[in-house]
Amino acid sequence: MSYNVAIIGGGPAGYTAAEAAGKAGLRVVLFEKNSLGGVCLNEGCIPTKTLLYSAKTYDNAAHASKYAVSASEVSFDLPKIIARKQKVVRKLVLGVKAKLTQHQVQIVSGEAFIEDASHVRCGEEVYECEHLIICTGSDTFIPPIPGIDKTPYWTHRDALNNKELPQTLAVIGGGVIGMEFASFFNSLGVKVTVIEMMDEILGGMDKEIASLLRAEYAKKGVTFHLSSKVTSVSYEEGLVTKVFFEKDGGIESVEADKLLMSVGRRPVTKGFGLENLHLRTDERGRVVVNEKMQTSVPAVYVCGDLTGFSLLAHTAVREAEVAVNAILGKQDAMSYRAIPGVVYTVPEVAGVGMTEEALQQSGRSYQVVKLPMAFSGRFVAENEGVNGICKLLFTDDDTLLGAHVLGNPASEIITLAGMAIELKLKREDWKRIVFPHPTVGEIFREAL
Repeated sequence: MSYNVAIIGGGPAGYTAAEAAGKAGLRVVLFEKNSLGGVCLNEGCIPTKTLLYSAKTYDNAAHASKYAVSASEVSFDLPKIIARKQKVVRKLVLGVKAKLTQHQVQIVSGEAFIEDASHVRCGEEVYECEHLIICTGSDTFIPPIPGIDKTPYWTHRDALNNKELPQTLAVIGGGVIGMEFASFFNSLGVKVTVIEMMDEILGGMDKEIASLLRAEYAKKGVTFHLSSKVTSVSYEEGLVTKVFFEKDGGIESVEADKLLMSVGRRPVTKGFGLENLHLRTDERGRVVVNEKMQTSVPAVYVCGDLTGFSLLAHTAVREAEVAVNAILGKQDAMSYRAIPGVVYTVPEVAGVGMTEEALQQSGRSYQVVKLPMAFSGRFVAENEGVNGICKLLFTDDDTLLGAHVLGNPASEIITLAGMAIELKLKREDWKRIVFPHPTVGEIFREAL
């Protein structure tokens, strides 16, 4: 069987590439060993946000009196929340499959193995291809903490399917995944403790914004241990888990009914014959690609988490589009200038472009404009008793470098700033755009 394009991995990068190539009239085969949609759709972005929205709805109802609305006996049903999450996932997976089928993509269920740049084996069949796009995604990383092999713990996958609330939860890792689950369980009344090795949560995001979010969750009852390196964990049948960590030169411990491991993810590089391609890698072992997502083997492209650059679904989608356009001979190039990052807590955090920390490390001069979110009338109308912050970073010639927002709905407005960064707009250029009133997005115009 011969195809124009073979794609390994059916996550956001893989199914986007398959749809685009199929739509362009290419013969496409897509290999997926688990479920279409990958981690993002089945056990990441979508199911997590579905749970978080249920928690947010419960939170809003429980505090409806702030908006002069009475809601008595507010409650939630965790098994039904989980069931709704599964329904949402099923619906979207079927939607992905329908689009691929519409564009005549051959979907093969099973583990693919690369024999060389032109041949992929799955089961007893060997598939020939002119171009190969590898989108194998990433896995949860579990560090070799002493005692972890004898301790029952949750990964994000377990937390997503849990139907009984623990009274207490310890979260190792204060990154995006850790904070989103901390938010979910905190909203449902669980006592949450977050243990983070770095000196602030949400590493890689704007430090000032991260500290403000941490302060908000501290007010809600979440306990944080920063600059704390976990040294061991212990568990006795029927008893709570103990987490031991170094902090301020001593050893401290936390007890919890459940332990959630969320220290990060690592690209999947083993088990599918990647080594047979002899691709060029960098000093960190990442596959080297050019601006067209092309590897050192011209007919092979790598997209998504496997590049090790940005483990985000929306980055993977754009990389896949670029790769297919390269195969089609269209002019296109991948830009990482404006990749948004979002944390779907309450309040939300979103950032795009450079952070102050990155600019300081690079030695570049910059200007900072900061404004309370209360400068947006729509924000004040919809966020009683809370505030947030909008921070913009400019070059000395007023070109936008970065934007960082704490406050709902940061996730929905950050693209406005992302477009300005990608287009290299100066302050006056951006200010000429007419913003609808009243909207929370107007906070950018106020800051300008």
